[in-house]
Amino acid sequence: MNCRRACAKRLLCVIRRLVQAPLQLATLLFIACVSSSLAYGPLGHEIVGAIADRKLAGTPTAEKIKVLLDGISLERASLIADDIKSWDKREPDDARGIHFRDHPKIEQQLHDFWNANPPSPDASDATPSHHWMHYTDVPVLNAERYGDGKAGRGNWDVVHTIPYCIGVLRGDIAEDNPRKITKTIALILLVHCVGDIHQPLHVGAEYFNETGEPIDPAHAISLGDEGGNSLSLVQNATPNRPRHYYHSFHAYWDLDAVRNLTIGTPDEVPKEQHQSVYAPAKEKLVANFIANEPKNWATSGDPKTWAEQWANEILPIAREAHTRVRFQHVHREEKDGRAFAKGEAHEIGTGYLDWSTQVVGDELHKAGWRLAELLQKVL
Repeated sequence: MNCRRACAKRLLCVIRRLVQAPLQLATLLFIACVSSSLAYGPLGHEIVGAIADRKLAGTPTAEKIKVLLDGISLERASLIADDIKSWDKREPDDARGIHFRDHPKIEQQLHDFWNANPPSPDASDATPSHHWMHYTDVPVLNAERYGDGKAGRGNWDVVHTIPYCIGVLRGDIAEDNPRKITKTIALILLVHCVGDIHQPLHVGAEYFNETGEPIDPAHAISLGDEGGNSLSLVQNATPNRPRHYYHSFHAYWDLDAVRNLTIGTPDEVPKEQHQSVYAPAKEKLVANFIANEPKNWATSGDPKTWAEQWANEILPIAREAHTRVRFQHVHREEKDGRAFAKGEAHEIGTGYLDWSTQVVGDELHKAGWRLAELLQKVL
């Protein structure tokens, strides 16, 4: 699928979601095709938010959430941190952009947050980009934990953003902070970032030298794969499926594996079938996730430490996501002043689809339960 078709499909999905939303949460006149940190895509994030909504229903925590989000559900709020990426092309005040007109106070806070954390391709920029808050790029060549080094990490990556938001919600950090993360914005970021940190390619990344060989970036000049966004995934043919070429290794995990989990195919369904196919499938999946406790989901200690614990838990999976492929045609490319590794990730043998689908199911399941537990403790 080329970029134009991908953008068109994403646009149609967003329009349909907003038109059908019972609260008419936003008016969409234009949305850009967003890039690197769209973890799990709308479907995956909605699943995480929906699990938390239902687990918290009827609790005092749910009432506090309702006030902070002006009635917006966690399922819908889980998409907002990605929705505002459309402002990167057209700034928040542009009439053709996405807006939350039914929630003017929240929209103003989102404007303030975006202006305080504008998009930037320069990782050394003193002002954080709101994009950085969605991921961390810990090298996966060797078995590393988040705290073992500095390469790929940052003070405003997802592992740091989650505890910062917890601090705001607890009142340890003033709402009038330099990042303009109010309690409402903190909640919006948390419901999204808890999903992000359970996506393997939002935590681990591969690095290459100039000849295309994987290397440890801590000891040599390297080219990153931008969380798998600059690699194409090629899956081998099976008796039931021809050889398949995915445009992006990262997008495969965001979208295709989640679709396979939910509707039994990694391929997008025709637009006229979206509502009839996705709605009942998502409902069935969420109900199953709520009825059955996920394995090894509980997290101990202060909630401010949970993000790093979750990152350390998923790093071995991120590493396996890369060791199950072999890299080909990896070379240096430059765009917008940055250099990165471009190439292909070819499945070794077969079975990547089944394995990744199981991983995505386990991680979305845990993420939903963990989000509910986190909000119970923090609020």
